[in-house]
This record gives sequence, C-alpha cells and structure tokens, in this order.
Amino acid sequence: MAGASGGFEVGEQEGPGLTRRALITGITGQDGSYLAEFLLGKGYQVIGLVRRSNVVAYERLLAIQDRLTIVQADLSDQASLIEVVERHRPDEVYNLAGYSVPVISWSQPALDGDITGVGVTRLLEAVRLARPQARLYQASTSEMFGDARESPQTERTPFAPRNPYGVSKLYGHWMTVTYRKYRNVFASSGILYNHESPRRGMDFVPRKITHAAAAIKLGLAKELSLGDLDARRDWGFAGDYVRAMWMMLQAESPDDYIIATGETHSVTDLCSIAFEHVGLDYRDHVRQDPRFVRPAEGVQLVGDATKAHQALGWRPSIDFRRMVEDMVEADLEHLSQTQS
Repeated sequence: MAGASGGFEVGEQEGPGLTRRALITGITGQDGSYLAEFLLGKGYQVIGLVRRSNVVAYERLLAIQDRLTIVQADLSDQASLIEVVERHRPDEVYNLAGYSVPVISWSQPALDGDITGVGVTRLLEAVRLARPQARLYQASTSEMFGDARESPQTERTPFAPRNPYGVSKLYGHWMTVTYRKYRNVFASSGILYNHESPRRGMDFVPRKITHAAAAIKLGLAKELSLGDLDARRDWGFAGDYVRAMWMMLQAESPDDYIIATGETHSVTDLCSIAFEHVGLDYRDHVRQDPRFVRPAEGVQLVGDATKAHQALGWRPSIDFRRMVEDMVEADLEHLSQTQS
C-alpha cells in the first residue's frame, strides 16, 4: 500500500536465497525504482543498467542501493548490451529506459528515436544472441495511440502517434512483436497509461501540482501556473503498474497488454484533491497560463485493461484520490525536512 514515502507492500521472498536474476534498464527512474524494490521482495537478484555518464542520480534507490548490482552500458551501443547480458545471465529483462516526456521529444527527435526506438532492437538482439531463454518486458505507452480512433482503447485499437516519443515507442513496440513472432524471444509489451507516484519527476503535471500544494501550504510558494485545467488523463499508481510488468513475464506465453485504470480525471480534479488535502482551495492559488496550453486533443486516451484483468489477474490497488494524497504527503515531508 502506498504511503508518504511512496513505497508499497511486496511479497515475502520466495524460497531461500536469491534464485532468479532480473536486469532492469532505466532502474534510476520512477518505474525502475519501484520494480527493483518489488523484485527484491520476490527474492530476485537485481542488476540495474545505467548509461555511461559522469552523473547518475540514485536518489530513488537510496533505500535499496546496497542490495543492487549496478552495471554500465548504453542502449546506443550493441556490444555493451551483449557484454552485460552475457556476464550476468538474467532470467528476466525489463526495458524501462528511454526519454519519457513527450513534449521534450520534439527538441531531440533523432536522439529519442535512437534510444527509445532503435535501442529496443539492440536489447532484443542482445537477449537473442547471449541469453535466448530470458524473458523480456518492453515498456510501451498509450502515446502510441495518439490521435486514437476510438475510446477506450484496447490492444486492437490502431496506433496513431502524434509526437516523436510516441513514434519511437511504436518502433520499439513493433520490434518487440517481431522478435516474439520471428526470432522466438519471449518478449511481452505493456502498453501503460499515465502512472504517477511520489517518485515522479517534476516535469510531469501531477507532481508539479502536489509539490505546489505542499509548498504553498508551508509558505514556500504562493501560486501555480498550469495549462488546460480541463485536460483529462487515465492516471494510475506506478507501484501497481510495475507489478503488472512482472506478471506478464510469469505468464505461459508472451503477449501485449494494456495497463490502465479505465477512468479519466481532469487536471482540475487533481488540483482539487491535492489542495483540499492540505486545507486549501486550489482556486485561490492556481492560475491558467495560455503558454502551457497544448493544442486541442482528439479522442480521449483511456485504456481498457480487460485483457490484463482476465489473463493475468491484474487490477490496480490504489485509487486516484489515494494516489494524489500520498504524493502530497510525500512532498510535505520532503519540503519540511529540507527547511528544517
């Protein structure tokens, strides 16, 4: 269950010792940290892959870092991926790496395509060559639907991405399907809708809102500027969604699954809950700024996760209100500690 620290309950270790090995790309991100925590609770040995860089942010992993094996490689470097897979021989590979902010993808479309798109092919090839018995999870996204023709979307809804991020993710998604069908790699893809948590980056609207509500309550800020307050999203809790990733790789056969709540909430709903939780009225502090309003959106992106419910037994455990309130509590705690 989510708490002020953003954690959630995981199962007891299965059997003595660490028996299965999992390799996670993008382990320092929101989803990577939750997945690492979850898998450690399941008794896995967890290997986290980080790109070669002088600066790597481990803030989300501080509580578990001493239980992880961290290795360096790069999704743009085929040889480095093969070397890591050969050396660590993972039973499961979770590809969560990539640039995850759709708007920012317009500023670096070629780089986004190489890492978020072609990088998936390099990882699939590394698994095929060095560890063909491993099972691979690819993090796909609802952004692949983009200008969807129908709502809610299912696994059969045609894709129609509308930004470089969605296009890059779609390339990786189809390569995952192709390696599954024609290269005999156990590769499943999770088409995840928006999912948030206290570990979400400040580039994302829900975290901007919860952080602002906490800051204003503590007297550290006065107002928050946002774009379209009527925009709606299918928002879930990240901890629930990483559990779905693991469940996909425990299935008898690989497949594609939509992971979503099936409900939408507006930015106004999010503001209302966040500010109400700290005893404030968002209308006194939130300002709508035309500079942040995106072009009009078409069909609503909301996922139908019936297939995951029926085939995997997956269902979300944290509802929208609880998720937002937990995020506010975590921001209150963090800001209070920073000021003390």
